[in-house]
Amino acid sequence: MRLLVACADRPGIVAAVSRFLLEAGANIIHSDQHSTDPWGGEFFLRMEFALPPGVDPDALRAAFARGVAEPFVMDWSLWDVQRRKRVAILVSKYDHGLQELLWRWRRAELHADVVLVASNHDELRADVENLGVAYHHVPVAPDAKPQAEQRLLELLGAAQPDLVVLARYMQILSGDFLDRVGAPVINIHHSFLPAFAGAGPYEQAKARGVKLIGATAHYVTEELDAGPIIEQDVIRVSHRDDAAAMARRGADIERAVLARAVAWHCEDRVLRHGSTTVVF
Repeated sequence: MRLLVACADRPGIVAAVSRFLLEAGANIIHSDQHSTDPWGGEFFLRMEFALPPGVDPDALRAAFARGVAEPFVMDWSLWDVQRRKRVAILVSKYDHGLQELLWRWRRAELHADVVLVASNHDELRADVENLGVAYHHVPVAPDAKPQAEQRLLELLGAAQPDLVVLARYMQILSGDFLDRVGAPVINIHHSFLPAFAGAGPYEQAKARGVKLIGATAHYVTEELDAGPIIEQDVIRVSHRDDAAAMARRGADIERAVLARAVAWHCEDRVLRHGSTTVVF
C-alpha cells in the first residue's frame, strides 16, 4: 500500500501514522517526509507498507480516516500497489512522447496500463493498434471544438483512466473539459515558453543563439502552461546545431522528461501543493 499525506505541520504526525500501522500489523517498507517549515509550515509524507494477510484495505482506510486523518486535518490517499493505474494518452502528429510511453509500458518499466490513445489525427493508428491498445480518431474542427471535447470526455468516461497524458496533443483544453475529465492531466512542452511562444520555437531559439534547450512536464490547469511543474531537464546546443537538430535534441529531452513525470505520478511520488509540487 502507498500512503500520501499533506497537512499543517505539527509534532506527532509521524508517530500517529506509525502507531496506527503498527497496530494494524503493517510493516513499513519506505518512508519519505518533508516540511516547508517545522513551525507553521506544511507537512508531506509518502509511505509504502505491507499488510498482513486478511487485512481489508477498505476497513483500514475507514479506520485511518477516523483515527488519524481527521484529528490532523489531512489531505490523504491510500493506494493499493496491486492495482495498476489506468493511463489514457492524447496525441497529435508528433509521436516521440507516445512511443516512449508505449515502449516503457511494453517493457514493464511503467507501473500502469495504457488503456486508450486518442488523437485529432489518424496517422498513428497502426503503431498503437499493433500493440493491442485502442486508438480513437477525434478530429477537432475549428468551429466544432466543444463537440470534439465532448467526444473525448465520452471515451475517457468509458475507459475510466486514473491519469490523462498530453503527449504533444496540440490542442488547448477548455476549463470545462478539465473540470469534467475526472483525472489529473499531465502535459509536456519545450522549455522555451514563454520566451519563444507560438509557432517555430526552435527557429526562434536558433535566431537568438540559445545555448540550452529543454522540456517541462507539468499538471494542466486552465491557465495555459502554468500548472504545477513535475520534472524538467535541459541539454546544451551550440552554433553548429540548426533548428532541425535542436528539434531532434528537444524531442529526446521531451520523451525522457514526460516518461519520468508519468512514472512518478503512477508511483504516487508527486504531491501537489498549490502552484508547486513535492516529488519524493
